[in-house]
Amino acid sequence: MTACPICGGADSSPLFRGSDRLYRTTAREFAVVRCARCGMTRLDPQPAPEELREYYPANYWFAPGGDTAGRIEELYRRIVLGDHVRFVERALRASGAAGPILDVGCGGGLFLGMMRRRGGRVVGLDFSPEAAAVAWQRQGVPAMVADFERAPLRAASFAAVTMFHVVEHLPDARPYFAVARRLLAPRGRLIVQAPNAASAQARLLRRRWNGYDVPRHLFDFRDRDLETLLVRAGFEVVRRKHFSLRDNPAGLASSLAPGLDPMARRVRGCVESGAGRLARDLAYFALVVASLAPAALEAAFGFGATVMMEARVR
Repeated sequence: MTACPICGGADSSPLFRGSDRLYRTTAREFAVVRCARCGMTRLDPQPAPEELREYYPANYWFAPGGDTAGRIEELYRRIVLGDHVRFVERALRASGAAGPILDVGCGGGLFLGMMRRRGGRVVGLDFSPEAAAVAWQRQGVPAMVADFERAPLRAASFAAVTMFHVVEHLPDARPYFAVARRLLAPRGRLIVQAPNAASAQARLLRRRWNGYDVPRHLFDFRDRDLETLLVRAGFEVVRRKHFSLRDNPAGLASSLAPGLDPMARRVRGCVESGAGRLARDLAYFALVVASLAPAALEAAFGFGATVMMEARVR
């Protein structure tokens, strides 16, 4: 039984049982439970580390293909990822901190590649050798393969540490926040993004909400849960954002039609002709566009499907 990281309680009530709806890496069902004391939801019991690795396919991160559909997908991702770039750039301007940006869980390095092209110094870290290689080769991003808690990085040397959709995958996010606090330069900023289990999408779609992503998401943070952990780790949240152009509309589209999700089709190994892939990509894009207005509306009222926080050391 997994203890709640927010209140330490072990008692819980069942919320639902579900399997890997998006990538179909397993047919096994897992229990998502709600803490009886504070209401935070989590996977319980959590899969053992060696089992959990089986649910992360080798191509679980974005790497653009060389065909027309791949080029269109990369262009789209660059456009929507600008939202993240602007958030981090504003944090850097406000802080005046010196040093490079460290992206934990950098994947194929597209975000860091965009920051590098805008004049930023960047470093990537990922557990996947294949992802780190793509970051080096396609984005020109120096990326290392390491466990963040044991990575050979110099203390007080980074202007910003970013963790986009990382903490929900961890058996315990608190050590990651402690390491980030040690690595940040004076006035440095920690940027954390995660699905928001208090969102309107989570409440309306329930087990169909893409943000649960069973079994890869071990904890389902509400925005207040994430802030609680940051404060306890010695941070002060100075800014929060409930809308992500990359994640919120696409998350709603993938909740409604997981079979159209381009990454899910790639991971599942769907056999598609070039024209067929392009047609499905366009259908998915149309659904994303249709999801834009409701995703923006829920975020305007503070119930966005994701939350991004900028925090500084207290």
